[in-house]
Amino acid sequence: MLGNTLAASFIWGINTIFLLDAGLTNLEAFAANAFFTAGMVVFEVPTGIVADTVGRRASYLLGTVTLAVSTLFYVLLWELEAAFWLWAIASLLIGLGFTFFSGAVEAWLVDALSATGFTGELETVFGRGQVVSGTAMLTGSVAGGFIAQQTTLGVPFVLRGAVLVVMFAVAFALMHDVGFTPQKGGRPIEEMRNIASASIEYGWQVPAVKWLMVEALFTGGVGVYGFYALQPYLLELYGDPEAYQIAGLVAAIVAGAQILGGISAPRIRRRFQRRTSALIAAAALSSLALLLIGLIESFWVVIGLIVVWGLLFAATMPIRQAYMNGLIPSQQRATILSFDSLVASSGGVWVQPVLGRAADVWGYAPSYLIGAGISALALPFLGLSRAQNAPADQRSRARASTSRAPAPGRPSRPATGSRRRWRSRRGAGACRGWRGSRSRTCRPRAS
Repeated sequence: MLGNTLAASFIWGINTIFLLDAGLTNLEAFAANAFFTAGMVVFEVPTGIVADTVGRRASYLLGTVTLAVSTLFYVLLWELEAAFWLWAIASLLIGLGFTFFSGAVEAWLVDALSATGFTGELETVFGRGQVVSGTAMLTGSVAGGFIAQQTTLGVPFVLRGAVLVVMFAVAFALMHDVGFTPQKGGRPIEEMRNIASASIEYGWQVPAVKWLMVEALFTGGVGVYGFYALQPYLLELYGDPEAYQIAGLVAAIVAGAQILGGISAPRIRRRFQRRTSALIAAAALSSLALLLIGLIESFWVVIGLIVVWGLLFAATMPIRQAYMNGLIPSQQRATILSFDSLVASSGGVWVQPVLGRAADVWGYAPSYLIGAGISALALPFLGLSRAQNAPADQRSRARASTSRAPAPGRPSRPATGSRRRWRSRRGAGACRGWRGSRSRTCRPRAS
């Protein structure tokens, strides 16, 4: 996780400036980002099947190779000032590279925790992972901005490719699948059909899960746009379009917020009786922060608001992860978490081009005002999820179950095909058999 995030974060502070420097408009730059997000939507399930049938280690190794090659392809396009359609292809490939990581790394961790009998709080695990990622992101983003300032915008991308090659060698030598045996056989098309069916039955048809996913459809895309648009926006407020270290400061601030948020997540959770209370409060304050970023065009004020916005996002992500895991039956948890990721990524596909076009027409500040409005649309859906009174929403239901017993009140289903293979790809399991406000038996965490 540390090396992975370090490599990726070398370019996070300058990515938008890099695309604009290659001759793209704001609309084209954020449309390229949208193709990256679309790649994650398209390839999320197929690469998950790779992780479950071939192995987590194999998926990770494929991810390092794919991401290294596609990153260097980005540099070539920058040198050539290539046409937009080539950037779209490259962005799709980068999305493919990240999907090899997205499920495999988390599943690798969950498998190891289950194999060693871990029984701790989910917020603590996710929070610690966030601290590690934040530390790597802080280091990489600051280094990337400094290197770009001293050399060219293309050098951090080349450096990212080189670090990924090193990570391939390290993972090849040291990474092993612990607590997991790859499931061989099966037909990919049939697997995806079964996954889609399970996503609807155990996700979309469960109200608390469904409304939480709909919320991500609005907040996911706004969060991505908000982060990447801050790079040129801060340079505009600062008054120097080539102060790349200032652009890297955005990623550094968000990384620092991620570290503090990961540490504070369990403490914030304990201040609320219900998880949805924390999520609703944070979502409202995040929308307000975006609104003020658009209204107050002052460099230092915007810096302060970025800190607030980053802290809110980072502190609530572990809480949302734990809440979602608590709603999902263990046999279907990977499937539903993948579906949740697809919905959030789908939000990025439509939000980024819309806000990018707004930035072209009216400027960055008005685009943040529109983003704040889109983000605020998520609040009613969080309220609808809260209204279901799910056991996982309560403080006493903080731990997820990884038991393999069938859900009470549901017909017993064999854990075969995609359901067995996706059982532990992402996240940890949950209270079983729960629908709406009618709680059935909620079993204690077993992993």
